[in-house]
Amino acid sequence: MSKTLFRFFNRIHIFFFRVTAGRVGGRVQGLSILLLTTKGRRSGKKRTVPLGAFEDDGAYIVTASNAGFDVHPGWFINLRSEPHVRIQLGDRVMAAVARILEGEERARVWQELVSLAPGYAGYETSTKRVIPLVALHPTA
Repeated sequence: MSKTLFRFFNRIHIFFFRVTAGRVGGRVQGLSILLLTTKGRRSGKKRTVPLGAFEDDGAYIVTASNAGFDVHPGWFINLRSEPHVRIQLGDRVMAAVARILEGEERARVWQELVSLAPGYAGYETSTKRVIPLVALHPTA
């Protein structure tokens, strides 16, 4: 799928998710969808993407799988520069701080991800990079 077509479908997905508070487009591969809004590291523009997520110890976990491609997705690169993000789950919109998981914590959470959404296991074998996992911690 071309990048332009992918972005087009993402915009439609985001539109229906927001209009229906997640009742349409609210699940993927067995995970709930959340909308993640980051600030572009160069442009400064806000960018929103729909991502599969699950809750772990009060944080929402998302994966920078980028469908198993050998490059990190843009949203991940953006949040490394600016970890303060906005998330939307259903009709709840909140500020959050992103933290990249490492070591044993990443290994444990990756196993939980694969048990919830087995399709992610294939991404790991199709790329040479370690697929980042990110914990999004809601802030008051």
